[in-house]
Amino acid sequence: MGARLPGIGTRERIVAHADMDCFYASCERLREPALEDEPLVVGMGYEPGTTNGAVATASYEARAFGVESAQAISEALERLPRKREAAIDPDLDIERSGFYRPVDIPFYESVSEDVREILHTNAAVVREVSIDEAYLDLTERTTWDEVEAFARGIKERILEAVGVVASVGVAPNMSTAKIASDAEKPDGLVVVRPDEVRDFLAPVPVEDLHGVGPVTARTLRERGIETAGDLASAERYTLISEFGERGADLYDRARGEDDREVRPKGRPKSLSRESAFTEVTADYEEVQERVLTLAEAVAERATRKDALYRTIGIKLVTPPFDVNTRARSLPGPVDDPALVDRVVRDLLEEFEGERVRKVGVRVSNLEFGSAPQSSLDGWAGANGETGDSTVLSPAGDTTESAEPSGQASLSEFE
Repeated sequence: MGARLPGIGTRERIVAHADMDCFYASCERLREPALEDEPLVVGMGYEPGTTNGAVATASYEARAFGVESAQAISEALERLPRKREAAIDPDLDIERSGFYRPVDIPFYESVSEDVREILHTNAAVVREVSIDEAYLDLTERTTWDEVEAFARGIKERILEAVGVVASVGVAPNMSTAKIASDAEKPDGLVVVRPDEVRDFLAPVPVEDLHGVGPVTARTLRERGIETAGDLASAERYTLISEFGERGADLYDRARGEDDREVRPKGRPKSLSRESAFTEVTADYEEVQERVLTLAEAVAERATRKDALYRTIGIKLVTPPFDVNTRARSLPGPVDDPALVDRVVRDLLEEFEGERVRKVGVRVSNLEFGSAPQSSLDGWAGANGETGDSTVLSPAGDTTESAEPSGQASLSEFE
């Protein structure tokens, strides 16, 4: 660890790494509970009933049949046929078949946001790494004597409130916490206290260390260095000679020395929520109700995050997989849930009678904290009479084509 002033901040930093287990599959099970405990494959670039695409996530049940991430769907199907095909094909074993679903990033992002809210509530600082993992600085929230119970509480809140399972690793630094979160998946909780770091890391394969890719791992193994313990016992100057400054980093990480602080990536540029219908619907009242519910949730999030917005928008995905976005620019930044409701009602009217797969609401062009809120008294833009009303889409068109798997472009709703 880096040097610290005597008497100031001498307590070891407490870092947690939270990683959602098989996150995409867990999300699919939220909306299809019947998939629980079933072999489930989520495919990127995959269309239902086809063999195209690659595996984005495989549940642990599917992994038991040899299905792995990044594997071609065609290969996955050879190892794990579709359940519905096995049900009618006498040559296939129904007990050795599974379910396949296409990736739905907007839905997963909405679930991820619920997880993030819990993480931010329980940690002084959160660094969101991806849609399904984050680092937390817990130093000011708990102690080493109590951190295991504290971390277990976070896991339980995520499961109870959101419905997905998290594995959590706790250590004095980020790199060790990451390894700890992987150590006992799924549903793991591993706490590595400051005096346990070297012993914990010693048997870890070198390829599991932060910064070690396949090429570096192969080079290390060729030199007889197979574990973090081997790497920690190597000559530091030899590693630097072989790998440059990265060799010094590898040496330090293998010894559990990592001074990086948990720092957030920065403010979001937009806030959004999306929801998919179980079946395509042309019921305008149903669509409107769903959109207004999302609008309320997004406006509430903006208020909670002390965010002002200059743009309010909606998104509708219509068959086959066309993404339609509409947005209205405001004269200035506001935090006004009632205005969000009125604007989305107005924008949605254009789509009355359309068949709809998914809907979304977004506020963007955000400002935070001390930014002055504009007064919109007398502005009638919400009902379309006056005001700066615009139609926005990533390419300047009113409609754009999504990936055939139903993966909507996220340039408007990230």
